[in-house]
Amino acid sequence: MNEEIVKFIRRHDYQLVKELGQGACGKTVLLYDDQIDEQFVCKKFTPCYEERRQELFDNFVRETKILHRVYHENVVRIFNYYLYPEVLTGYILMEFIDGTDIDAFLGTTPELINEVFIQAISGFNYLEANGILHRDIRPFNLMVREDGSLKIIDFGFGKQVHEQEDFDKSISLNWWCEPPEEFSKKIYDFATEVYFVGKLFERIIQENGLDDFKYAAILGRMCQRIPEDRISRFSEVERNLQSDRFLEIGFSEDEISCYRDFADALEKQITKVENGAKYQDDIDKFQTGLDNAYRSFMLEEFVPDSTVVARCIIRGSYYRRQKGLHVWKIRDFLQMLKGLSPEKKRIVMSNLHTRLDAIPRYDEILDGEIPF
Repeated sequence: MNEEIVKFIRRHDYQLVKELGQGACGKTVLLYDDQIDEQFVCKKFTPCYEERRQELFDNFVRETKILHRVYHENVVRIFNYYLYPEVLTGYILMEFIDGTDIDAFLGTTPELINEVFIQAISGFNYLEANGILHRDIRPFNLMVREDGSLKIIDFGFGKQVHEQEDFDKSISLNWWCEPPEEFSKKIYDFATEVYFVGKLFERIIQENGLDDFKYAAILGRMCQRIPEDRISRFSEVERNLQSDRFLEIGFSEDEISCYRDFADALEKQITKVENGAKYQDDIDKFQTGLDNAYRSFMLEEFVPDSTVVARCIIRGSYYRRQKGLHVWKIRDFLQMLKGLSPEKKRIVMSNLHTRLDAIPRYDEILDGEIPF
C-alpha cells in the first residue's frame, strides 16, 4: 500500500468576530468564513494551569476524538481540528450555537419545557448508545437556540467507555446538586448521567414554578439518589417517553388495535428473557426481518415456530412457547407498520421494547429447558 502523505498547502483564513469565553483548558472565539458565509466556534487549547499542560492536552485530544465520532441533531458538531503535540497546543472548529443556556432559555420560554426535555433525552441516549459519558452535565453545557433546538456541548471531561473499569469515578468537580449515592463507591456511569440530567430539569421546574411538565413520573425516577431505585439508562427513559406519547401524535383506532393485537400475541409467546439480551433498535432492520419471516409462513394459519418472529426484535437468549401465534396478526401489523411515518414507527418500536421489559428475566439456563 502506498503510504505517501497527502499535504494540504493552502492556508485558509478566518475573520475573528468576538471572544466567547475562557475556561480551564483555553479560550473560545467566534470566527467567520466569508467563502461559505458561515460562522464557527474555535476552541484554542491554552490551559490556565501550566503545570498540568500535558494532562489537559491529553483531555483536549480525547475531546477531539469524541466529537469526531458523534453526529446527532442534539449534539454539537465538529468540523475540523488542528493539533500540535510538539508544543502541546491545538484548535477545534465546531458549529456555532447561537442561543442561550438551558436555564436562561426555559426561564423565558417555559412552555417549551416538554420539547426541550425530549431533545435532551434523545441526545444523551445517542451518547449512551455510542458509549460516551459526558461527565460535566451543567446548565451552561446544554445550549438552546431561539427556535427551541437543543445542543449538548463541551466534552472536555467526556470519556469513551469500553469496559467496566471505565465507569470508575476519575474526576472530581464541584457539583451543583447533591451527588448520587454511587459517588461513595467512586462510580460514574450512565445511571449517574441519568441522575444529573434529571436533577437539572427538576431544578429548572422548581425554580420557575412550571406546572405543565408532562413527564413528572419519569423525572422522579431519574432523580432517585439510590441507583437501584433509579432508571438506569437513557434508552429506558426514551422508551417511557415514547410510550407516553403513543396516543398524543395521532394514531388511529385501527393502528392502535393492530399494534395491540401483535404486541399481545408476541408477549404471550415469550415466557422469559435472559438478562443480557438486547433489543433491535433499528426500525428498518426490524421491519425487513419481520417481512422476510412472514413470507416463510404466510400460507399457514399459525406461525409454525415463533422463534423466527421473536428473533426479529430480541437479540439474545429467551424461552418461548411453540405455537399459538396467528399469522394474520403478523400480516396486519406489517401492513400497518409500512404505512406509518418514521416518528410513528419509532414510537411503535419503543412500545414493543416496553412490552418486552415486562416479561420475566433470568440469569442462567434453567434445568431441563432449552433457550432460543
